Amino acid sequence: MQPSEAEITQGTHAHKCVALRNKGVMNPCAKPRARDDRVSLPPSMPQTLRAPAHSELIIKKSRFIGCVQPMADRASAQAVVDALWREHPGAAHVCWALLAGGQSAAVDDGEPSGTAGRPMLDVLRHQDLEGVLATVVRYFGGVKLGAGGLVRAYTDSVAQALLTAEKIPIIKLQQLRCAAPYAMEGMLRRELDAAGASLDEVRHGDDVLFVFSLPAEQAAALRARLDEAGHGRIGWPKP
Repeated sequence: MQPSEAEITQGTHAHKCVALRNKGVMNPCAKPRARDDRVSLPPSMPQTLRAPAHSELIIKKSRFIGCVQPMADRASAQAVVDALWREHPGAAHVCWALLAGGQSAAVDDGEPSGTAGRPMLDVLRHQDLEGVLATVVRYFGGVKLGAGGLVRAYTDSVAQALLTAEKIPIIKLQQLRCAAPYAMEGMLRRELDAAGASLDEVRHGDDVLFVFSLPAEQAAALRARLDEAGHGRIGWPKP
């Protein structure tokens, strides 16, 4: 029986593999592995917003005016809400949600419980945001939306505003204090400037006291560099 074309091809391939193996080629017949181009990403970093961003929706004649903005605490958020009431005295509701650690809040402001503030807060959480206030001013259009419709309306108002918002990473800062002889003041200023540290205060007494801030992860390295540059003459007084 004559060998088939497939058997001839396989036989030829096998002879080539044997020949390559005899020449020292490791596993010449193995299939090449698929290239893995996946990039290992760093863990997500909490973000906040650089500036306020706005949205406006008309749903069944009701007008929803949304805003997201950076906000540090509940007292500041309440001041913003109070200002919105003064700006929109004819509004039916001013609902809001604040995502700010232990000061977070969700306020329905007269809408059925769980249909406004909580859904707005969930949108912020799903975006990995921190230190952000979301507000939605509603002018009632005469048509009730039902619980599901209200949840969608308030959720969409916040989501639409976030589409145009610029997000920035939250960088934890550490404040340091050091004291140095007057002769080292110029050197210290140059080192702090080169490190990108923010100079918060300078006081002149027996020595020059510097109070400065920089990202916490860079603090130890800068302190070590200053100790080396100052030859042990730089002190680190406690606040």
